[in-house]
Amino acid sequence: MGYKEFKFQEIEKSIGNLELLKDLKDKKVPADFGVGLDERVFEYSWIFSRLSNNEAKMLDAGSTFNFKFVLENKQVKKKDLTIFTFHPETPSFPSMPKVTYKYGDLRKMEFQNESFDEVISQSTIEHIDMDNNIYGYDIDKNDDIKKKSYDFMLAVKEMERVLKPGGQLLLTFPYGKFKHYGFFQQFDKEMVDKILAFLATKGKAQSEFALYNKSGWNLATQSTCNNNLSFNPHTGEDKGTDGAAHSRSVCLIEFRKE
Repeated sequence: MGYKEFKFQEIEKSIGNLELLKDLKDKKVPADFGVGLDERVFEYSWIFSRLSNNEAKMLDAGSTFNFKFVLENKQVKKKDLTIFTFHPETPSFPSMPKVTYKYGDLRKMEFQNESFDEVISQSTIEHIDMDNNIYGYDIDKNDDIKKKSYDFMLAVKEMERVLKPGGQLLLTFPYGKFKHYGFFQQFDKEMVDKILAFLATKGKAQSEFALYNKSGWNLATQSTCNNNLSFNPHTGEDKGTDGAAHSRSVCLIEFRKE
């Protein structure tokens, strides 16, 4: 079994483990969780620990739920799910009940105001205005590796716009020391503060941080993550000796609109 197959096998087990999800909601992480795996194993589990078990209109802003094992999860099957991404992907599952695909730019979505009860966006906004050729997207991008792009704020504002009052946004992205890796930019404290300041004008937001080390993934303080760099698996850049498969820390934001 290769790395990718093993990773998704572990994610599938995690999002179906109700005891684990309850622990994560209570901010308890099992020992050796996700050893040798990238941030997706923590992000999916954290998101599922906070998803409602109710029927709801849900938007996947970035298409990270576009996997059969995710769409077949009991929590997700209760949702009227719209998957929004830049263009069609292979595979996709349009024949599955209550799954709809829409295509376009997260910075200007076609949906009416207050269309969704839940919005999730998992490790997507760091790619906005970056070089996404590896994903097949040939669009305008910020090529200045020393310069931050703030186009992600347009997407965050769109996610808030399409969220119903009382609705929930779950947002994750790589966090640490700012660095432009070409196909994504790693967010730093200043960029997170900008997101939280905006969301605070629209409702209640709280942030958590997860950190990788040789013992796996665990929750951590923001300051512990501030100077982390990500391992770029496409170039070998910032590999280190800790066995990190990609990002070494992530920011996880839970927002409730008022």
